[in-house]
Amino acid sequence: MIFTTPHCFFSCSTSLPFSLSKKPSFFLSKKPRLSTWVSSRTRSSSLCTASLITSPDSFEVGRLIGSYGFMNVTSYSGFQSGADLEFSSGDLGQLRVQDVGEGSVKIRLYEGRIAQGPFEGTPVIFKVYPGQRAAGIEADMMAANELNAHAFLQSSSKGICKNLLLLLGGFETKTGEQWLAFRDNGKYSAADFAKATSEKVSRARSLQEKPWNPFEQEQAFKRRTYFVIRLFQGAMNGLAYMHNHERLHQSLGPASVILNTIVERDAVYLVPKLRDLAFSVDISFSSLEEGPSTFSEDLWRRASSAGAFTPMERRSFGIADDIYEAGLLFAYLAFVPFCEAGIMDSLSLQRLLESTFKLDVMATREYCLADDRLLEAVKFLDLGDAAGWELLQAMLNPDFRKRPIAEAVANHRFLTANVL
Repeated sequence: MIFTTPHCFFSCSTSLPFSLSKKPSFFLSKKPRLSTWVSSRTRSSSLCTASLITSPDSFEVGRLIGSYGFMNVTSYSGFQSGADLEFSSGDLGQLRVQDVGEGSVKIRLYEGRIAQGPFEGTPVIFKVYPGQRAAGIEADMMAANELNAHAFLQSSSKGICKNLLLLLGGFETKTGEQWLAFRDNGKYSAADFAKATSEKVSRARSLQEKPWNPFEQEQAFKRRTYFVIRLFQGAMNGLAYMHNHERLHQSLGPASVILNTIVERDAVYLVPKLRDLAFSVDISFSSLEEGPSTFSEDLWRRASSAGAFTPMERRSFGIADDIYEAGLLFAYLAFVPFCEAGIMDSLSLQRLLESTFKLDVMATREYCLADDRLLEAVKFLDLGDAAGWELLQAMLNPDFRKRPIAEAVANHRFLTANVL
């Protein structure tokens, strides 16, 4: 049994995270309207402990800094035959059409700090899951799964990964809201960086009376290239750490990568960190043999459709599924920051790659070459003798068995060699 005690960070021992089969138990503290966490789970034959700050008095809550929701994947279906869809029989079961909608769980983010104890003054970001009355059991399960994933990953004997957001503790309110406290390592996301940068491109190109200095334009391109490469490589290092510890992310996107700076000149200090592990899936063989959980049911259904049936095949499919999402993130970072605002967004880019060109990346390149608004993105991916396109094609390979692992992506020549 894990007893989460106040004023302690995670130890580096193996933890016993929340069970996902039921809502975790909570016990009321002496302070009205708040409670502290106590959880239990039997895992293997060893019993180890991990500690979180769970006393509500240990935190101070600051201002609201934002909110966001999640997309729900409600069903998957194979491509339908038609005049505009041509594919070989070997493609069946490898590509899927997703029906998506807005989820019911709305997350709020607050500034805060640790108010007492040895870590007094440490800044935190509170991630607040609504209670059952507002969002049903789904919100509680997501909060428990996120806590479970962080507790496990932060208790690794190999130490804490610098590219994963650090969970420090949390508490539950009387209304059932789950407050998770993360170390404040930045309030910006990769999506914020892309938006701010594309708006900067638009402003620069709108100065018709004074053409942009070609030298400064090239320097700006180099700074942006270096920043994007460091951003994506950091995200992939975090994903590789998760995969090496038998965890899938399953919610990777521009908003899931937190940045400590979005200033391109400060790229040398950039430390990207993955967040949003609410849909993380355990792919250890013991878990795979237990059968699907709430957050893995759709994943394993798609795995079966793609011909992955054994635990080893399903594990490989899950890792490849994360790599595919990372490939879409790479495409987003390759296009949006290098184009004017409004020219490209994540959904339009995904449709272009999946629907229009059926994941033929080089055909996509030929299309982009004909559009002057996309030439900077093409120039970026062309670096290193088209190494960017090579990496993108590998990550988006229609056959999941041919996609690289996260470590191979992080060590790809486009991210490690001097492509400038």
